[in-house]
Amino acid sequence: MTDLTELGVKPIRDGVAAGTFTAREVAEAFNANVAAASELNAFIVATPEKALEAADAVDADRAAGKPLGLMAGVPIGMKDLFATRGVQTTAASHILEGFTPEYESTVSQKLWDAGAGMLGKLNLDQFAMGSSNETSYFGNVISPWRRSDGGNADLAPGGSSGGSSAAVSARLAPAATGTDTGGSIRQPAAFTGICGIKPTYGRCSRWGIVAFASSLDQAGPMARSVEDCAIMLEAMAGFDPKDSTSLDLPVPNWSEMLDADLRGKKIGIPHEYRMDGTDEEILASWDQGIAWLKDAGAEVVDISLPHTKYALPAYYIVAPAEASSNLARYDGVRYGLRELPEGANLQDMYAATRSAGFGDEVKRRILIGTYVLSAGFYDAYYTQAMKVRTLVQRDFEKAWAQCDLVLAPTTPTASFGLGDKSDDPLAMYLNDVFAVPASLAGLPAMSVPAGLNSHGLPLGLQLIGRAFEEQEVLNAGLAIEQRAGFTAKPEKWW
Repeated sequence: MTDLTELGVKPIRDGVAAGTFTAREVAEAFNANVAAASELNAFIVATPEKALEAADAVDADRAAGKPLGLMAGVPIGMKDLFATRGVQTTAASHILEGFTPEYESTVSQKLWDAGAGMLGKLNLDQFAMGSSNETSYFGNVISPWRRSDGGNADLAPGGSSGGSSAAVSARLAPAATGTDTGGSIRQPAAFTGICGIKPTYGRCSRWGIVAFASSLDQAGPMARSVEDCAIMLEAMAGFDPKDSTSLDLPVPNWSEMLDADLRGKKIGIPHEYRMDGTDEEILASWDQGIAWLKDAGAEVVDISLPHTKYALPAYYIVAPAEASSNLARYDGVRYGLRELPEGANLQDMYAATRSAGFGDEVKRRILIGTYVLSAGFYDAYYTQAMKVRTLVQRDFEKAWAQCDLVLAPTTPTASFGLGDKSDDPLAMYLNDVFAVPASLAGLPAMSVPAGLNSHGLPLGLQLIGRAFEEQEVLNAGLAIEQRAGFTAKPEKWW
């Protein structure tokens, strides 16, 4: 029999439906891989029983001749930012360790309703704050990739969805959920040679997802192919009255309408994205991507996104400001960690709980956010940052008069060694320089593997589309995927 863990979402779903293998056989195979890969630290909690329970339900439905869901028989990893009823949900933070929700997030419930099963809760940067998965209270996730030119240095799987990217790349799961606030689906996907799409803001409900920055957070799928991402996004998306920012729009059949023929499409190449410090091999892969899209029939045009250089600093004002507000609820009173020193008053308890419960990066962003929202600095920082955000949005609106999509690198470098940038927050923040503009504008954006660099590490290309035009992004992603022919995978060392 084929190694079931080498199969993606569509072949698993179709194989289960056809009776080629059972959903239980698939779940058992992936459960075994999860159990054997503890060294990667991709999972905070494994839930093999949940995967088997869902698989048995799918097998029973098939035997009874009942219609099967969009994700029937597909076991997935769930980023530990999504509330899961009866299963610990921590956001990778000590302050939520042991918290077991009595409710299910909308996105995860949609996936279970579609027939998916849960392999476990995936590790991440604490409260989704980080670009290397080094801020988790539960330890670093280690990328399954190694440099081909020697050395066994542990590499970053990207962040914040590093557990998701590592699990999919290492064949611990055929797909996983991620969330993207400023690149946290796209950057880890690029680092580990998989696909990941951040849909238009509002496509997927945020209800039941632990909040970081509410005007930016958006859930999306991470998988090994564009088609698998399209299928999973169909299952995840949809209007939710419990989320006031949810889009009341029908969910298209993205997977059925995939088409790599780009004739009549114009692809914009923003010259502002050719930034100093970008790896030359990244720029070469960008040029290769341009050639691939031309080959697919697209016309390539030069465009300008003039406020790009201000996007990253604006993001690192807006996002911490929203985080400082969202994280105020973790006070030791209602749920999660409580530190109560002897003789302490209420204020002392707040301080002790938050000091012990939050990691350094989370504290850093809370302090920044509190500072920029304070009375003397609100207009100087937060108001200015929101104005810049509007200018970034307008840049894209003007660009759409010239093109249908934007092609850019996903990241300025390939994956780096764990510890290489952890002492320099600014160097770490620069990882998001190409990803943040689409987040500020709320646009759909996807990373697709483009090849390997000279060290044998994956590189990703990013496609950004108009609001609500996930189909165009997926189609262009498919065109790149077909021409890149990316089949590389990490050699098992764990």
